[in-house]
Amino acid sequence: MKSLLLLIVPLIAAVISAAWPCNRTRPLLLPVTGLIHAVLCGWFFIDPPPVDPGAWLAFDPLARAVLPAVSVLFLVCAWYGVAYLRVRSERPNRIFVAALLAVLGLLSAGHQARHLGLLWIFTEAVTLAAVPLLHFNGTPRAFEATWKYLLVGGTGIALSLLGSLCLGYASLHGGGEGDLTFVALMSQGAGLSRPWVLIAWVLLLVGYGTKMGLAPMHTWKPDAYGEAAGIVGAILAGGVTTVAFTAILRIHAVVGAAGAGAIAGHTLLVIGLFSMLVAALFLLGTRDFKRMLAYSSVEHMGILMIGAALGPAGVAASLFHVWSNSLTKGALFLSAGNIRRAAGSASMDEVRGMNILTPWSAAIFVTGMFAVTACPPFGPFFSELKVVRAALDTGHGIATAMFLGCLLLAFCGLTRVVFGIVDGRPRNNAQASGRRFVESAGLILPPLVLLGLSLWLGLFQPAMFHDAWAAAAAQLYPSP
Repeated sequence: MKSLLLLIVPLIAAVISAAWPCNRTRPLLLPVTGLIHAVLCGWFFIDPPPVDPGAWLAFDPLARAVLPAVSVLFLVCAWYGVAYLRVRSERPNRIFVAALLAVLGLLSAGHQARHLGLLWIFTEAVTLAAVPLLHFNGTPRAFEATWKYLLVGGTGIALSLLGSLCLGYASLHGGGEGDLTFVALMSQGAGLSRPWVLIAWVLLLVGYGTKMGLAPMHTWKPDAYGEAAGIVGAILAGGVTTVAFTAILRIHAVVGAAGAGAIAGHTLLVIGLFSMLVAALFLLGTRDFKRMLAYSSVEHMGILMIGAALGPAGVAASLFHVWSNSLTKGALFLSAGNIRRAAGSASMDEVRGMNILTPWSAAIFVTGMFAVTACPPFGPFFSELKVVRAALDTGHGIATAMFLGCLLLAFCGLTRVVFGIVDGRPRNNAQASGRRFVESAGLILPPLVLLGLSLWLGLFQPAMFHDAWAAAAAQLYPSP
């Protein structure tokens, strides 16, 4: 299968990078592999390969709707990574580069997994591969964040495994053969044991929701995003969380086929609104601009859940939001990483006047803040507008009001932090640190490109993309 190249190429590159002798040239493997992966994704997006209904791994409509966004994000971050690792030349990068490439390959496999057990294996593998990335800075706080990510994420993955076993038993109990491919589970439909399906749904939602960072399972995110390098935060927020989201979409389709779609939809709506509310409240109180991005990610995971609860139109809107949020959040994380290195801190109490010390990064950060808070004409405005329209069309007026209220609170929290670190006179420690930081083209152009892509997505919204998102929604909600 041609789509296996999306898994094989990054994993081969990861092995090569582990054996590569030169610390200085090894990071070049990142953009080279990212470019090959992006070209393959683009080829499969334009000319999708045929999908065997019984295949365990395939570039099906759902993978086509999401994986190219992850590939584009990785390519731009890989370009940034070359300049970033040159700045961090004091640290060996063998494990970092190999782990990044392994994450790309495993994400590709996770998005294409059409078997419940295979999906669990690749999601667990992504969790383990991301651990060395979080600990790259080597500080005690980074070590603590890494363990929290591993323990909380591991708990979620364990619950996912238990839920997978329950869903398999629901098939056996209902007279099936225990086939865990999503096609077979959906075809069995109402024959699945309803009590076991509901038990499996709760366990799988909590398990994969932990990987997404939905509240209240989000506790690993502030520490992990706060202590990780900007490039790692961008990959986690725009790539790793999406594989858990597509997992929930596939499982939700099975639950719907079993006749429990209404219960599952209400669950997604409640947990989505709760995540948005929790994130908004924390955004109003946090003083750390990298933790701010973590809470913003929790908010946007809630938006994805709300869209997923609203039927085919809502799912298509959520897939649109996967693209717009990944591109915009990537720009924010990369520019925040630049500001953090220049200022020597991530706290509002110690950082001021970054428009003077890092004018390009500060400008991108402010623009990205407006973009991620759904200001037109950037992509998140239009994707969130489609979520709102889907909610109104399905009669969820109260949920829509709560949705808009949470967006307003989040906007207030984000602007409070962003303008607090950008405006004013630089602190003495930041000024001293800022003289050592140079905003090179390799550190500025990648977040600028991601921001430009978010703007392009909002202004033009190519019909081919909307067709891909609609095809994925049709896969999850097949016509009777």
